[in-house]
Amino acid sequence: MSSTPPARKVYVRTFGCQMNEYDSGKMVDVLSAAQGYTPTDDPEQADLILFNTCSVREKAQEKVFSDLGRVKHLKARGAVIGVGGCVASQEGEAIVARAPYVDVVFGPQTLHRLPELIDRARAERRAQVDISFPEIEKFDHLPPARVDGPTAFVSIMEGCSKYCSYCVVPYTRGEEVSRPLDDVLVEIAGLADQGVREVTLLGQNVNGYRGAMGGTAEIADFTLLLDYVAAIPGIARIRYTTSHPNEFSSRLVEAYGRLPQLVNHVHLPVQHGSDRILSAMKRGYTAMEYKSTVRKLRAVRPDIRLSTDLIVGFPGETEDDFDRTMRLIDELRFDHSFSFVFSPRPGTPAAALADETPAAVKLRRLQAVQAAIEAEAQRISASLVGTVQPVLVEGPSRRSIGPGPELMGRTECNRIVNFPAGEQRPEALVGQMVGLRIVEARPHSLRGEWAGAMPAAA
Repeated sequence: MSSTPPARKVYVRTFGCQMNEYDSGKMVDVLSAAQGYTPTDDPEQADLILFNTCSVREKAQEKVFSDLGRVKHLKARGAVIGVGGCVASQEGEAIVARAPYVDVVFGPQTLHRLPELIDRARAERRAQVDISFPEIEKFDHLPPARVDGPTAFVSIMEGCSKYCSYCVVPYTRGEEVSRPLDDVLVEIAGLADQGVREVTLLGQNVNGYRGAMGGTAEIADFTLLLDYVAAIPGIARIRYTTSHPNEFSSRLVEAYGRLPQLVNHVHLPVQHGSDRILSAMKRGYTAMEYKSTVRKLRAVRPDIRLSTDLIVGFPGETEDDFDRTMRLIDELRFDHSFSFVFSPRPGTPAAALADETPAAVKLRRLQAVQAAIEAEAQRISASLVGTVQPVLVEGPSRRSIGPGPELMGRTECNRIVNFPAGEQRPEALVGQMVGLRIVEARPHSLRGEWAGAMPAAA
């Protein structure tokens, strides 16, 4: 009597942004559909180990080789080891030269070729490297999305053509290429049929989307895409990241006045408050132009929350430059930020700039930025106490403190809310939009309680 062989297991470790999280999910989908792999959280149990890397931060390459060293011993029992993502694109064959036990190296645009690369690595007993940029090809070869919750990421474009002086992304992900409008809408409609109620649209410059429409010469911009997504039955919320200030058009601002599905939160990276530094970064706008966009947005949605990216210690940054960043933070009241000390990325123009600011000064500036934004975030959280917020329930809480089952969801302004299920059946609430009264503001989350009904505005 024959027995079914156990399914092969794949372990994927993800570094970096939501784009990488999306890509990691697609890796699992591709491998499951083509070769029957199932995901595992334990590399010791995996037949295939993949590192999906990010090269935005300093020492990313060294982090990859350190992690590779920790799984090297698993080769002895036949595990296949692969490196994908931006570090793979940047380093290519050099990864195999330094770590010859690596079997597969692939870029963000070639993850759909993983089954073929793995088969060839096994058959030829030598490493396979594919870090090419076949534009939008990967989306034509990905299996239909499968989800097990009410939220999902959807990549609508790849690459970046902005070439900011400090950023390596255009070199590791290629030029901007948008997916056809119909392809995006079909994917989101399929997700809605599976119970997804909130989608997050992804792209390096997501609001720069320019997608072909139905095989015609017409092009859909990002705002038109939002109109179509909002019309898909079942989609109650739309988020997107990461947007670029130069692409934040008046049409996009106006969309916030007519599309209730657009959440009251937008991530709009400013990077710095000094025009002199913004020019050196090649960002293409001034601080005044950025503030003007925010003012227009808040005129349409007065309660919208704003998060951003900030870099301190860019080469040549003076104390006056830094003070301008702090004044910008004070004026615009950011709700959250991804803030970092400048780190030179190999191959970028900024890497060649003289950098004479002491590390201790950079650290002091970073701490000041983070403290100011954290204080504002706490103030905003405290202001929500006593209000009833529409919350999309995502699943069990990871921070239960009560005796009974607890659930978690997110507000429109992207705050996690943990709450007791009480008399409600927990499994019946997942995927539902519920009204929760906020009773406590914690450092990185809120506590809520059942409010009995959705607020009218939801």
